[in-house]
Amino acid sequence: MLTVEDALGLILDHAQPLAPAVIPTIAALGCVLAEKITSDIDSPPHDKAIVDGYALIAADIRSPNIELQVLEEVTAGEVPTKTVEPGTATRIMTGAPLPRAADAVVMVEHTQSYGDKVRIQQPLVKSGQNIMRRASSLARGQTVLSAGKLVRGIELGLLAEVGRAAVSIVPRPRVAVLVTGNELVESSTFPLPGQIRNSNGDLLHGLVEQAGGIASQLGIACDNEEDLTSLIGEGLSSDVLVLSGGVSAGVLDLVPATLQKLGVQQLFHKVNLKPGKPLWYGVKISAAGSKTLVFGLPGNPVSSLVCFELFVRPTIQKMRGLPPTGLARRRARLIIDHQQRGDRPTYWPAALCENEVKPLPWKGSGDLRTLADANCLAFFPAGERMYRASEEVEVLLFD
Repeated sequence: MLTVEDALGLILDHAQPLAPAVIPTIAALGCVLAEKITSDIDSPPHDKAIVDGYALIAADIRSPNIELQVLEEVTAGEVPTKTVEPGTATRIMTGAPLPRAADAVVMVEHTQSYGDKVRIQQPLVKSGQNIMRRASSLARGQTVLSAGKLVRGIELGLLAEVGRAAVSIVPRPRVAVLVTGNELVESSTFPLPGQIRNSNGDLLHGLVEQAGGIASQLGIACDNEEDLTSLIGEGLSSDVLVLSGGVSAGVLDLVPATLQKLGVQQLFHKVNLKPGKPLWYGVKISAAGSKTLVFGLPGNPVSSLVCFELFVRPTIQKMRGLPPTGLARRRARLIIDHQQRGDRPTYWPAALCENEVKPLPWKGSGDLRTLADANCLAFFPAGERMYRASEEVEVLLFD
């Protein structure tokens, strides 16, 4: 069996960022820029007031209660029409352009207005006070965002400021999710004896979306060649196909053989980890040269989650143009003893609070209820060993 590290390396060798596409900027949230962005303007486009008050010449104010003649009032969106001269001031609102010759703004709270005059109660005013200079935020021709930058709400605002209605991005990969098994029924159905509800479809759909992919569910495939061939064939039109179930060694574990018949090249089957040992991975290259990465995850939900976080998430990240780092990792101290058993490295559902971690009473790969209490996976290397409270272990943090 491959190690986790070797399996991930092989997977990522076949994962590449998707070809750039130009889309409306408002649709680029969560995408990675495929081009550098330069500004077509200065921002602010003029020297402007950053408070409501009076624009004046700072040298006029050398003692409190200096009186000045008010020339006019300028609000944001208007342009001053008069030059400020010694002994005069312009009433100005936040964001409005500074009038000619003015070099400071005094806050309205430090003034007293009467008629067409204003008394400046502040004893000393410095040149540049309460002014934001032209192009101090960004200048025309300046690079404001680099290729590889993740577009958040902040970046959407900046792109709008520099006039970008459309932008080149690395698309989010399309990820098809297919669950298999004769025992599965839809979540809206009350299961009969021998049946269970399909939880993995929604689980994997959510994990794909959290990782930045675009998820689509293909439904439930029965354990027969006809059903599997039809639904897997549909999934192979996506960038990534994630299957759940049918990859172990049982009589009805038909997924690997079906994938082979559909032209998917197997690159490995089984990884040395717990849970998730039966993981299957392969690649389908179409006649047109497009590539689909195929993951066959074990059917138990905790196994599916662990394999997704270790292998599928980094793949989606790389295809999006991001570093394929997977879940964030850190060290934490155990707050209870933990017995590690077996010859496979184990990823154990756990609860992290600040720098302390508690392995949860996980009852096995089908225990989705305990998994819902976890916010991380605690990692324990292979081998029989008792880990004592206060020992440090590595944890992988859920989103």
